[in-house]
Amino acid sequence: MGFSFQCQGRCRHTQARAGVFSTPHGLVETPRFMPVGTLANVKTLTPAQLQATGAQMILSNTYHLHLQPGEAIVQQAGGLHQFMGWSGPILTDSGGFQVFSLSEMRSLSEEGVTFRSPRDGQIIHLTPERSIQIQNALGADVIMAFDECPPYPASREAIVAATDRTYRWLERCITAHQRQDQALFGIVQGGVYPDLRQQAARDLAKLNLPGYAIGGVSVGEPPELIKKIVQATAPLLPEEKPRYLMGVGTYREMAQAIAAGIDLFDCVIPTRLARHGNALVGGDRWNLRNNRFREDFSPLDETCPCYTCKQFTRAYVSHLLRSQELLAYTLLSIHNITELIRFTQRIREAILSDRFATEFAHWLKPEMPE
Repeated sequence: MGFSFQCQGRCRHTQARAGVFSTPHGLVETPRFMPVGTLANVKTLTPAQLQATGAQMILSNTYHLHLQPGEAIVQQAGGLHQFMGWSGPILTDSGGFQVFSLSEMRSLSEEGVTFRSPRDGQIIHLTPERSIQIQNALGADVIMAFDECPPYPASREAIVAATDRTYRWLERCITAHQRQDQALFGIVQGGVYPDLRQQAARDLAKLNLPGYAIGGVSVGEPPELIKKIVQATAPLLPEEKPRYLMGVGTYREMAQAIAAGIDLFDCVIPTRLARHGNALVGGDRWNLRNNRFREDFSPLDETCPCYTCKQFTRAYVSHLLRSQELLAYTLLSIHNITELIRFTQRIREAILSDRFATEFAHWLKPEMPE
């Protein structure tokens, strides 16, 4: 099985679409939330537990896997799928986000980025060519072009420079890419400037890549700006290719992005919230350490089919958290990931039956201040 994207249905009132993204390791039904497994593991979960959440495609991190254990070890193990015991599709980022998140530990030039490892102080040189070489060795189904992710806020001049450099780096990534069984996605940058985003989208679309991502969002800008960016950019990306919004995983932001034509999402939110004792339930966040849950013997969510909700009560999870038992983080991660995947599945079903604009109208509106 190679790579293809087939649109199966559309919403008449928005740009939302439901489709299937085919990869060598299986199908991804879209729109879809993808859990993040930075170091070849979605935190606290086994592959079997992860599969039971409904996850179809997951992410790993090129920069961090390069540091530990190193791509050579992963390659010797037979690639990322074999190494981590996950048989479904995998996407690896390029290390571009670390250009943003580790800005205090790196220097940037036209050639690439030099990092100082937060593990041991080792100097690491990452160029577009090196990023692709590492990702080729890791063996994920989808690999991302190396890009410069600028911060928010930043001057228009700085954003123009980063966007132009991202395009030049993409051309180098295309030249360096060596494997036909891996799809290279390009990344649209442009900060919060719609005209820069639109020009970048048009430029990337001409390259006829297997898929396209919108990057450089969720880096500190308000949600309404994210919505504006996506609405300006997504419609200009090729209809016949998957569209991926990087680093976004809240209900409202996903619903609004789907309405603009986005297919794929990733975010660390569900597992990070779990490690802080929070559950995602019906669009809200619940802190299970609160006293009101100590004697609440109902499931987290009676409508949820996940293992946590079928087997345990709010009181039990609250007890585990108060006792600092590690099982609490596993149970909450199972539920939170299932919840976000179910959210995108429900949207998919609504698109296919042309109910999306009415059923999800609440999420398509701006969030009202409390």
